[in-house]
Amino acid sequence: MKNIRPLKTEADYDWAIAEITRYFDNEPEIGSPDGDRFDVLADLIEAYETRHYPIEAPDPVTAIRAHMEMAGLKQVALAEVIGSASRASEILNRKRLLTMDMVHQIHKNWHIPAEVLIQPYHLSGDAKTERRRPARSI
Repeated sequence: MKNIRPLKTEADYDWAIAEITRYFDNEPEIGSPDGDRFDVLADLIEAYETRHYPIEAPDPVTAIRAHMEMAGLKQVALAEVIGSASRASEILNRKRLLTMDMVHQIHKNWHIPAEVLIQPYHLSGDAKTERRRPARSI
């Protein structure tokens, strides 16, 4: 392949972007030498961007709100998924933490990654947290 190299600097990255951009108007055939070059450049660019420009996952409430907005859903839809209108309101207003059952239901119904939903997040000042009773010893 013509002068493919690791992307170590911003200049290398800019070079790879310029190289791959040439293929946008005339996409190469899959499996052709140019197609293989395109794939390698895309992989190099993706790896560089992941390493140098990481995108943090949104907190759970932001992820839920984004999903609802993209899908045109209202708070009542979240209430149907988690089983309670008041809990849906508390979650969206950051007054209550998600429970594991809520995480499971939201993931199962809306396909929001569980890894996003279980991330810690801040509640508003007058928030309620789930208080769990300590296990009794027998």
